[in-house]
Amino acid sequence: MRLPEPRGPLSEALCRDLATGTSLSATTIERADRVAAAGAAALTDEDLQLGLAVLYELHYRGFDGVSEEWEWDPALLRVRAALERRHLAALRELVGRIEVTDEPIDRQLTALIAADDGPSLSSFMAKQGSLEQWREYLALRSVYHLKEADPHTFAIPRLSGRAKAAMVEIQADEYGGGSAARMHSELFAGLMAALGLDPAYGALWDDAPAAAFASVNTMSFFGLHRRWRGAALGHLTAVEMTSSEPSRRYSAGLRRLGFDERVTLFYDEHVEADAVHEQIASVDMCGSLVEEEPALAADVLFGAACSLAMDGLAAVHLLGAWKDGRSGLRRQRTLAA
Repeated sequence: MRLPEPRGPLSEALCRDLATGTSLSATTIERADRVAAAGAAALTDEDLQLGLAVLYELHYRGFDGVSEEWEWDPALLRVRAALERRHLAALRELVGRIEVTDEPIDRQLTALIAADDGPSLSSFMAKQGSLEQWREYLALRSVYHLKEADPHTFAIPRLSGRAKAAMVEIQADEYGGGSAARMHSELFAGLMAALGLDPAYGALWDDAPAAAFASVNTMSFFGLHRRWRGAALGHLTAVEMTSSEPSRRYSAGLRRLGFDERVTLFYDEHVEADAVHEQIASVDMCGSLVEEEPALAADVLFGAACSLAMDGLAAVHLLGAWKDGRSGLRRQRTLAA
């Protein structure tokens, strides 16, 4: 994967240093401090979100021509921490105060999800989404789905007992149960190719808007910090509890456009798998974690709330753009050869 096109002073300096240097320049550090100290709208700040995504990607598959020695560079980690603080502050502002009750955590998660009133992108795609809108939606989602499950998986070593076993059970399904061809990331790549998009890992980063990176950056932040292990589990649980029915609608939208089960396989798989995962995630995984560490209940709910909020952010971005008759991407999508 190549380094992406910069979107502002920070990402420009950062990518230049990663490609050509052996240490962060004073310019990069100064620009990172300036971005971290800026005002609102961190979650839609193209420069900040791309910069944070680039820093996190060093813990995933890295970039062509970028030394692997960068991954744990102390100066780079300090820059990342500054950007994370602004990102976290924006998340807290977006989701608001989280109320924790004496109810079992699975019931609290159910109530939190039931109270969500964000726009339904899946309903739009099922009934109205055009082929071009589908391509834009997949381009945005490719930032996550081509690495599906990886951000949450970072949390596994930070768990123990039933919570850990339950998470492994869920993640094993995400990775195809041992079959590379059945990994959800591979199924999504096949869906992209069927709709004429380049399915290579990271190929559409330059097309995707900040909302796509804000979503994955939130997952990476939770997964890479032991302090936020509860939020990582809550985030994953919200995904599992809210994806079965939307996946059914997405599948219906593709069939409406004339695609068959070979193309809808990614969503069909989620209809079945996530319906099973819902109880495992909310009761066995989160329930066991909170029983063992009651103080993490608020973090579990915060992570779930962030998952819902990030879905809403992406939906607002795409639906707003389409309502205005413009593309939801930063630039023209990249069709596969």
